[in-house]
Amino acid sequence: MTAEANNTKITRHWPTMLLGLIVGAIFMIAVFSFKINSTETAVVTTFGKIEEQPAGPGLHFRWPYPVQEIFKFDNRYCCFNGNVGKLEETMTKDGQNIIAGIYIIYRIADAKEFFRSMVTMSNAEDQLNNWMRSIKDETFGRYEFNQLINTDPNKMCLDTIQNEICKKLNEKAKTYGIYIQSTGIKTINVPKSVSEKVFERMIQERNVVASGFRAAGEKEAKEIKIKADTERQVVLTDAEAAAKEIRAQGDADAAKYYAVFKKNPELATFLRKLDSLRKIMKSRTTLVLDTDSAPFDLMKMNADKLKPSAPVTEKK
Repeated sequence: MTAEANNTKITRHWPTMLLGLIVGAIFMIAVFSFKINSTETAVVTTFGKIEEQPAGPGLHFRWPYPVQEIFKFDNRYCCFNGNVGKLEETMTKDGQNIIAGIYIIYRIADAKEFFRSMVTMSNAEDQLNNWMRSIKDETFGRYEFNQLINTDPNKMCLDTIQNEICKKLNEKAKTYGIYIQSTGIKTINVPKSVSEKVFERMIQERNVVASGFRAAGEKEAKEIKIKADTERQVVLTDAEAAAKEIRAQGDADAAKYYAVFKKNPELATFLRKLDSLRKIMKSRTTLVLDTDSAPFDLMKMNADKLKPSAPVTEKK
């Protein structure tokens, strides 16, 4: 009975024991391991000394604190605008003041060097901000104002300035385990006192350009007018020459008719009167006129000719 009771007791407490083993295993895993995500990089220190970096994301073995400590950092690209002096006035090469703001895209390339030199992200961004501030002022100071703000894109050097700032920042940051992917100019402006002068100069430049366009337009208009006048004169000359030829031909033809009419003046008068009647009486017309007047005397002449002649009496 005693053995059966013991077996029954063990069987009854088996789930509790299994649960205890599972909890203990989870506790041991939590104490003696750590996890690195794919977006993270980590640094392991043993009694304050930096060990080799864990090989990639996943679950890794560790000794519990205080033997070993784990420091994790985000290894993705970050955009940093600076936290001090973001929009300060900067002097250009020709002595003009501008207000420029830049940003950088960076990431932690070497976690061990980063931890050794910076320790925390806050310290790193403070250092980055100082570098950005000094390199920005130094780089902009080597360019003239019209290379930064200009209506002609070919004269602007903003892309060159961005590349120079990025290169200089990388030279400083790479020794601290930081990689600068790119640098950009976020803001570029001018103080109010300078902007008024800039606008005045831009207006003058635009006026010069506009005057050039107006002069070119006036010159082209004069050329078009001269060409049109020349062509008009040529057309008029040709038309006058053609008219003279037509008139000469008409005079020659008329001379032939005049020669015929000169031989028979009565026929000429008759034809002229007949032509006048055709023009006057093109449609049905009723006229009450004296038939003694030309050209209506033709009607009278015809009427007289149509009257029957008196009978001739033969004398015996």
